[in-house]
Amino acid sequence: MSERNSTAAYDALKSRFERLSALYGAQAVLHWDRATMMPEGGAGARAEQQAALSLIAHETLTAPEVAELLEAAHEADGLGEWDRANLSEMVRVHAHATATPATLVTRLSRQKSHTEMVWRRARAQNDYASLAPELDRLIELVREQAAAKADAFGLSHYDALLDGYDPGRRSADIDALFADLESFLPGLLREVMEHQAKGPARLPIEGPFPVALQERIGREVMGLIGFDFAHGRLDVSHHPFTGGVPDDSRITTRYDEADFTESLMAVIHETGHSLYERGLPAEWRSQPVGRARGMTIHESQSLLFEMQAARTESFIRFLAPRLKAGFGGEGAAWEPENILRHYRKVAPGFIRVQADEVSYPLHVMLRYRLERAMIAGELKAADLPAAWNEGMEKSLGIVPPDDATGCMQDIHWPSGSFGYFPTYTLGALAAAQLFAAAKREHDGLEEALGEGDFTPLLGFVRTHVHGKGASRTPDEIIQEATGEPLGTVAFRAHIEARYLYK
Repeated sequence: MSERNSTAAYDALKSRFERLSALYGAQAVLHWDRATMMPEGGAGARAEQQAALSLIAHETLTAPEVAELLEAAHEADGLGEWDRANLSEMVRVHAHATATPATLVTRLSRQKSHTEMVWRRARAQNDYASLAPELDRLIELVREQAAAKADAFGLSHYDALLDGYDPGRRSADIDALFADLESFLPGLLREVMEHQAKGPARLPIEGPFPVALQERIGREVMGLIGFDFAHGRLDVSHHPFTGGVPDDSRITTRYDEADFTESLMAVIHETGHSLYERGLPAEWRSQPVGRARGMTIHESQSLLFEMQAARTESFIRFLAPRLKAGFGGEGAAWEPENILRHYRKVAPGFIRVQADEVSYPLHVMLRYRLERAMIAGELKAADLPAAWNEGMEKSLGIVPPDDATGCMQDIHWPSGSFGYFPTYTLGALAAAQLFAAAKREHDGLEEALGEGDFTPLLGFVRTHVHGKGASRTPDEIIQEATGEPLGTVAFRAHIEARYLYK
């Protein structure tokens, strides 16, 4: 085939992926709408809308001519580095799509929407019995998808799902990193708790904290970090998340009028996700190479801002007087030292999203083991609560009082996201490495945070992470940005320095 025809094939592929990008954006906004403002009675209609969009996107991507265009485009010699990376991503995305039959795409989309809505009611009513059969139906469909992808890629069922969230990642990689963490983390958790028990007691910060005031302060902090309100908004949902598209970012949080600390950090966490999407290379946003590079990198960005930067002593000293003024607080409880103690409290708890950064990986490792068992067919939904409680007692020494604070607390499984959970801890490891590298590159980074200035940190990730898009693998991005492969060394050093040596 001539160079001209090969280039034309690549251009035709780019046009097709531009249309796909618009479809994915519409799906993302529909999902945000369903989670934030849609009446319960509209769930069925919305499920059909999303299923229809999923099928249209799938058919657009898997049409016979796409394979022909991909084959032809590989003959083009004049493609630059980014175009070559884009073509490689087209091949990867196409392979994932063609491995899943169209009928399964529709069935999965409908069951995900239905199971998620059942979960919302079941969690609110602590009624796991109503969720279990729907979750089983969804798991069977996910297992069917995993089997199809495993056959296509020559992977295990779980690795085939994992590749969709963290391209190139395998469970063997995770097993090695998690084994390293488990070799020191339980002992380190006990050591940190003993150390904190010897220090000054945390003074209670008395509420109530009206939602309107929490939202105002959250928006102020979002602005400091770099969120562009001309291209995004903040809303409320059952579970904090970030959706939308780079030019229309939708962040949600949830509020508790008795405690402002969780919501504020959730807002910072989700802002990190949004900044990543907003910072992706603008000229490639409608193409596969311009998308985020998987969930390990995505979670590293949210945790970089929430855990690494926003919990530094310098930033809390900047934030404390603004919290005090915003909520009309008085007394020693509002001093920076006390607020810092609240944000650095380490103790096992039932809820993952409220967990401290020392115990958090233990929550994730439990979910990782359980979801692998479910995908392997070794664990049924009916047996999940008992397995969950046993795992919590073994890893954290606590047993949840009910399923709402146990196995029903997360949206991931009811929405079909199997293979996502390990990326939270992989992201925490990456965030520790990235923050250490950013401080090496910018000597005054923590001093800047003490002035509410996130510019040096945001500039570092814009250059070393956001601007890379999907042009490299997750591990290549981490290696190039930090000078080290993904590992546990920086995370351990960070935990010890923050919680034991001060």
